[in-house]
Amino acid sequence: MNWALFYDVDMWTQIGISIGIFLLFLVFRKLFSKYIYSLILRLSNKAPTDMLRHIFVSFEKPLQWLFIIIGIEIASRYFPFRPAPDGLFNSFISASVIVLITWGLYNLASASSIFFAKVKNRFKLEIDDILIPFMSKAIRIIIVAISITIIAQEFEYDVTGFIAGLGLGGVAIAFAAKDAIGNLFGGFIIITEKPFTIGDWIMTPSVEGTVEDITFRSTKVRTFADAIVTVPNNTLANESITNWSKMGKRQVSFNIKISYETPKAKLLRVVRQMEEVIKGHSEVHPDSILVRFDKYQENGYEVFIYFFTKSTAWAEHLRVKEEINFRLIEILESEDVSIALPSRKLYASEPDEDKGSLPAPQES
Repeated sequence: MNWALFYDVDMWTQIGISIGIFLLFLVFRKLFSKYIYSLILRLSNKAPTDMLRHIFVSFEKPLQWLFIIIGIEIASRYFPFRPAPDGLFNSFISASVIVLITWGLYNLASASSIFFAKVKNRFKLEIDDILIPFMSKAIRIIIVAISITIIAQEFEYDVTGFIAGLGLGGVAIAFAAKDAIGNLFGGFIIITEKPFTIGDWIMTPSVEGTVEDITFRSTKVRTFADAIVTVPNNTLANESITNWSKMGKRQVSFNIKISYETPKAKLLRVVRQMEEVIKGHSEVHPDSILVRFDKYQENGYEVFIYFFTKSTAWAEHLRVKEEINFRLIEILESEDVSIALPSRKLYASEPDEDKGSLPAPQES
């Protein structure tokens, strides 16, 4: 191009050309997004893996903004008041391109959890479900940190001096951010020791519920009231944690009080029948089944019942427990044995000068 002829053009004509070029790129952006990129996305859906589609989806918005950046850059070449070639304007353009690339990579890193999960399933790797979202978040942090460093260098900022400054002020920063650092280390403890994972039912002094998410700072637990409780990792790492999801079987333990009017032979027969019913149930774990006449209580004989259900799911556990309870009621009814009810005997007497008899007991 003959640049000498270009600079002879009237200033307003140059401004018009600049605006026209920018508007033209806006039109290109619209056409590219509506037709070309939509076609690319449809074709990527037919790919044998989802990775290609994730790449195109991640860079969809950054590519649309790239048209605007390119339009501004080209339009500025025809603008009569164009800044110096090596000035701040070029640094802003370069930084904008870096931001767009970072944006796309950040979006792609968000989808890396799916990639890691597929790699885990394909190669049967021992990767914990907690570690996968942590790896994805760590990649995103690294991408942002590298991007900030490159942009700082683009504006001729001394990154090495900044890092050295961080080293000098590290103690002050560590003291100010001690809670955040504690939560970060708490997250690493949760990952390495694996007291629970996502989806587990846990109980701690702070919370009880199902683990929904674990981040660098905190763990989100959905309680049985369907509320989300966010607990700092440092708190969880220093608490006793009961993981109910690790149960291989689920305990049932209760007592039945039988009336003192029940004869010994009948009591023995009832206890043995109860034991046979529990042992014969297909969904009761065969280990540790105990049905014993345990104590003499104030109101009657106390029979101790202790066993485990094979299922640890709460609803299934309750169903098995209910079935056994109904069977125990049938045994008591068939043997004509009554449950001991709370009662108290009161003794009342009237003055009787002729007879020194003891007062008759009255039961209430």
